[in-house]
Amino acid sequence: MGCAPSIHVSHSGVIYCRDSEESNSPHQTTTISQGTTTLHGLFVKTDAADSIPSVLAYQSRQPPPSAGPRRKERRESGGASARSRTPHCCSVEAETQTSSSSTKVSTTEVQVGPMRLTQYPIQVLLVFAKEDNQSNGFWWACDRAGYRCNIAWTPESALECFLDKHQEIIVIDHRNSKYFDAEDICRSIRATEPSEHTVILAVVPRTSGDQEETSVLPLLDAGFDRQFMENSSVTACYNELVQIEHGEVRSQFKLRACNAVFTALDHCQEAVEITNEDHVIQYVNPAFERMMGYCKGELIGKELTELPKSDKNSADLLDNINTFIKKGKEWQGVYYARRKSGDSIQQHVKITPVVGQGGKIRHFVSLKRLHCTNENNKQLYKSHREDKCTGDNSQSESGSYKSKNRRKDSVDVKSITSQSSDAPSLQTRRYSSMARIHSMTIEAPITKVINIINAAQENSPITVAEALDRVLEILRTTELYSPQLGTKDEDPHTSDLVGGLMNDGLRRLSGNEYVFSKNMNLSHTHLPVPNTINDVPPCIAQLLDNEESWDFNIFELEAVTNKRPLVYLGLKVFARFGVSEFLNCSEATLRAWLQVIEANYHSSNSYHNSTHAADVLHATAFFLRKERVKGSLDHLDEVAALIAATIHDVDHPGRTNSFLCNAGSELAVLYNDTAVLESHHTALAFQLTTKDSKYNIFKNIDRNRYRTLRQAIIDMVLATEMTKHFEHVNKFVNSINKPMASEETSPHSEGSDTECTANIKNFPDNQTLIKRMMIKCADVANPCRPLELCIEWAGRISEEYFAQTDEEKRQGLPVVMPVFDRNTCSIPKSQISFIDYFITDMFDAWDAFAHLPVLMQHLANNYKHWKTLDDLKCKSLRLPSENNN
Repeated sequence: MGCAPSIHVSHSGVIYCRDSEESNSPHQTTTISQGTTTLHGLFVKTDAADSIPSVLAYQSRQPPPSAGPRRKERRESGGASARSRTPHCCSVEAETQTSSSSTKVSTTEVQVGPMRLTQYPIQVLLVFAKEDNQSNGFWWACDRAGYRCNIAWTPESALECFLDKHQEIIVIDHRNSKYFDAEDICRSIRATEPSEHTVILAVVPRTSGDQEETSVLPLLDAGFDRQFMENSSVTACYNELVQIEHGEVRSQFKLRACNAVFTALDHCQEAVEITNEDHVIQYVNPAFERMMGYCKGELIGKELTELPKSDKNSADLLDNINTFIKKGKEWQGVYYARRKSGDSIQQHVKITPVVGQGGKIRHFVSLKRLHCTNENNKQLYKSHREDKCTGDNSQSESGSYKSKNRRKDSVDVKSITSQSSDAPSLQTRRYSSMARIHSMTIEAPITKVINIINAAQENSPITVAEALDRVLEILRTTELYSPQLGTKDEDPHTSDLVGGLMNDGLRRLSGNEYVFSKNMNLSHTHLPVPNTINDVPPCIAQLLDNEESWDFNIFELEAVTNKRPLVYLGLKVFARFGVSEFLNCSEATLRAWLQVIEANYHSSNSYHNSTHAADVLHATAFFLRKERVKGSLDHLDEVAALIAATIHDVDHPGRTNSFLCNAGSELAVLYNDTAVLESHHTALAFQLTTKDSKYNIFKNIDRNRYRTLRQAIIDMVLATEMTKHFEHVNKFVNSINKPMASEETSPHSEGSDTECTANIKNFPDNQTLIKRMMIKCADVANPCRPLELCIEWAGRISEEYFAQTDEEKRQGLPVVMPVFDRNTCSIPKSQISFIDYFITDMFDAWDAFAHLPVLMQHLANNYKHWKTLDDLKCKSLRLPSENNN
């Protein structure tokens, strides 16, 4: 076995060990074997006594009247080893546990309220610099009491032993500072977390009769709990230890059990709040923090009166609750609370008074969970407030309008309603109202969804019910598809784009209205007489030969047509899709109509002019030729899409909707600040078309087809309004992309485009989503054009926004897009933000449906171009060197 420590088993059953000269580690392990039984040391337990040879078994369970012979025996047995210790091996530890009847571990049952605990034998750590009568006195006292005892001779081994064993009692020799500083040892142990529940006893020297006893305060300051006047009597030591066990140790044991209770509270799904008798918050659990939006540190120590209150509670509800709980009665009911964010939430609340010191109420425990709110409950609450009786019956107040509880054992409905005189009438009204609600024949789809969720909550676990509550809160909002902007405030370009493109003038100046300057024409001018185009000039015809290509250069067509590209491109595209044949109108009527529409685009606008309309028409025609798009739509849908693309920005003033609303324009007033321009474009287009039969392309189609066509055109033009951008994109993804992806990956699906598009044709709503997505993508396809075209469009839209900012400053209007200041704006940054926020996700979804690899490659190249410029701190469209070339 090598060089083993010296091991001795005394007649009284004390097993201890001392390290040999070669074994200087306090964790050196030594074994004694008998058959298959093994004893392990440094710490040797008497649990192994049955396996020790009979000559080593316990013969006596009580120490002799005098500990002297035992000490002598121990010193004689281990003296050689002890004397051989060198300075680097300066610790000896021993362990004992005995009982008067058996060596089995004895346990004690302890009751803490309703909780039954098992207390195992007490562990004691003796810290003495050397072996003497006092250390032996405590040793044999532990032996008599049945405690497990360890001895440490150095501060280091004392701390190490405590961290390993977590003893309940520590006895430190404070009689002589020659060997170690007892107070330093105490402080080092107190600095550890396990010492919170440990009692530390200081052994102090006995004072002479004429000497005044010293104060205990320095010991308490050092971390000791008690002092013990030097007395080597085993009985005296035994009495001290037993008193500590039944006093401080038993109390600390009960307190330690509270860790289990707090762990349960921390993982509880119900919000828990504990206050003192003065309603000062003492504890809240994580569920409470999540429900109310506060951090624990913001609440602990605050009075409830310091927190914001909801104004939805009845005026006397708090007084009723206080009156109830001050009498020691439990209160439960429905209560409105205000979260940190300021919004009010309805809660099921149960408040229980807890009696403490002096037999008085010392705490109030509140259990809270979200109440499933719906319009029915709101009406019941309102009627209850109007009809409730006065008096001290706050329980009946809450119970009378309480909805059916999701957890049946949470609320004693019978006990609550029995106290209320008006409960029967309220219940009758409740059932009557519910019956009328359920008998309604007109029910919106969202109402059906909410009713299904409410029904699912009835018997759901609390976690599921709370999650469904959050679902209901979201469903009851109006902006179901608008994203929560996480980085909006961090990126001013994105913020301004969102503010300028997605708001309908919400930043209106109070009390001020503005009109446009005289040079801004918001109504169409005198209509020019349409000219008949008999022949297309060769240069124009040559350009139009390439119009089916995505890389078609619309700016070249703009140049050769003297800024009238819409008529020529329109004639070519409409002929290719058979629009005249579908509408049963002549080519002359179609030409005249195109001329009228183009005449009402403002060529003075740098971006929103007829060239932009022609570009959108070209993109729409390109998309309509994609296999999956073509297979999903009817001929009427194609005609409607081409007409919508042609008219979608007619008479655009070169200003955003926000500008018109802030300026109090006639159009904004006419359309109630809602989709102002988009509504104007469609209304004016139909007015122009039907004004004269010469260019009325709808004059020869029957009424039903006209109404269907008109509705489709209006729907597509209104879809270009950016406030509904995310709604349209998300609906397309969820209704088109995801179902198609599921079909394609399904093992039972053949995955053919023909089958997929046939399914779409069976659902008109899906066709509508496709048309909306198509015109939206065509309207903002500039970042997906070849780089040179993309750069030109970026310059044009920036100039138009610059002009708007200039006018807003001149007229004193709110500047809706401050970053578009021509003196400071970074065009690359604005393009990056626009692509990141609006373009990427939308074109990913459209590409997944229509398959547009060329466009996606252009998008990647263009984005790289803008990023390169931005990284180089260049604010213009190109690098200065490129501009010079």
